[in-house]
Amino acid sequence: MKKYAIGIDLGGTSVKYALIDNEGVFHFQGKLPSKADVSAEAVIGQLVTACKEAMASALQLGVAVEGIGIGTPGIVDETNRIVLGGAENIKGWENLNLADRIEAETGLPVQMGNDANLMGLGETMYGAGQGAQNVVFLTVGTGIGGALFNGFANRGTELGHVPLIANGEPCACGSVGCLEHYASTSALVRRFSKRAAEAGISFPGEEINGELIVRLYKEGDKLATECLDEHCDFLGHGIAGFINIFSPQRIVIGGGLSEAGDFYIRKVSEQAHRYAIADCAVNTQIMAASLGNKAGSIGAASLVFSLNTK
Repeated sequence: MKKYAIGIDLGGTSVKYALIDNEGVFHFQGKLPSKADVSAEAVIGQLVTACKEAMASALQLGVAVEGIGIGTPGIVDETNRIVLGGAENIKGWENLNLADRIEAETGLPVQMGNDANLMGLGETMYGAGQGAQNVVFLTVGTGIGGALFNGFANRGTELGHVPLIANGEPCACGSVGCLEHYASTSALVRRFSKRAAEAGISFPGEEINGELIVRLYKEGDKLATECLDEHCDFLGHGIAGFINIFSPQRIVIGGGLSEAGDFYIRKVSEQAHRYAIADCAVNTQIMAASLGNKAGSIGAASLVFSLNTK
């Protein structure tokens, strides 16, 4: 029997929202500015608007909405349904009884979780992780988010903040030497920019980002090759650690770099298997995420469906 839920993916720039059924089909979707630079109240107002638009769509389609799932940046106490903090990209986004607030405005039950974890849940249930019972999901972007899933049961942790380099450079989380600080896209861009400046190399009219570095790499540029090889080596070390600890069936990598081409996943996979214990890695396949920017919304909706199947 088909069930319907509203899935919301809150980011620092936008709110993506959708009406989704339990087979992963989108029946309505929209996008609003998140107003993250204004205030927490402004963001909540946008979330309420998104929910009401999706509810109106459900009414028009003549279907009942089971509930609302919300993926939010930061640390989430899922038991008490509170955003504790840690979302630096949203002004005042801490100590919020977010689920209660949205329930009061919509009259629908609300579930919520960390946005990166719910992207992983979406990929596990409907994307690249589908059919596997043990999946590690990593999103490699400004930072590194991650989660470990055994079906619906587990929620993720801060995989980007496992220690990688002893006595390493300070990380934004307050620790030192974290995987995120060395293996994120931001880290790749930071190293490339620094070395380019030291070598007197400039790129007039172009923003130095992951896309530029990948393009230069494909053109055979020496500096881009050096930096991307180093990035894959750092990320491979981190993934090897996850393989040795969890021995997952699949490691799914999302984020902009994962869309750079098959060569990227191949390079990361080679390094990960180089450093992992062979017996732990024998059943592990490393692959790119497949849902793109739909993963967060569908993962959020999955929270509602999983609750209603327990």
